[in-house]
Amino acid sequence: MFNLGVQVINGQKTFIPLENNPEVHTHLCKNLGVSPSLTFHDILCTTPEMLSWIPRPVNALILLCDKPIYLAARSGVEHSIPEYLGSGADEPVLWMKQTIGHACGLMALLHVVINLENGKYVLAGSELEKIVKSAVGLGPVERAQLLYDSRFLEEAHMDAASEGCSIVPLPQEECGFHFIAFVKKDGKVWELNGGMNGPLLRGELEGDLLGEEGLDMTVREFLHAADTEVHRGMSIIAVNNTM
Repeated sequence: MFNLGVQVINGQKTFIPLENNPEVHTHLCKNLGVSPSLTFHDILCTTPEMLSWIPRPVNALILLCDKPIYLAARSGVEHSIPEYLGSGADEPVLWMKQTIGHACGLMALLHVVINLENGKYVLAGSELEKIVKSAVGLGPVERAQLLYDSRFLEEAHMDAASEGCSIVPLPQEECGFHFIAFVKKDGKVWELNGGMNGPLLRGELEGDLLGEEGLDMTVREFLHAADTEVHRGMSIIAVNNTM
């Protein structure tokens, strides 16, 4: 792994953005120390026929959308989320605030792998496991600082970001896209976005996230917004395991 282009812009460490595609997430997982049994699949359409090709069950989704879509779907929701002050092993999910510029792709993947099935895909003895164990007992400010200061996460992200198919934007360039993770944990669906005030509970769910009710709790609002807003695109990745 190597360090490519990390900059401090207006006092904030800033990465180059990730692409939302299975190859990049797989590469990042390898860098982080995540089990290769976790697999990623493009969702090109949410019709039942297209979703039938995705291995099930799917209990995590990673969404990337352009700013107009995000604002249409979430501008009325963000203010209703209280500031997260939780810490400790008894919290229903492990949520982390994003303080690194253009790191929302990393944050989305972290929110998936550390919460999906209680983090069982984080390899024992890995550097990521050490970070997660340290983060659990910290408050949100200290937890964010732990991630901010991690050279390991910086190198893992920047190496994976260089593996995308499109032209890699520079850290100082405006991105405008937002990553969001959706994770079903203990029967509850959570929206995990390090750019909001805290985790957002979407509801309880018996099936997986690609059923009609699961889609309603996760990406449906964003898909509707994409039909009405002028935007540069969105993409959805389903997360599955081969175990």
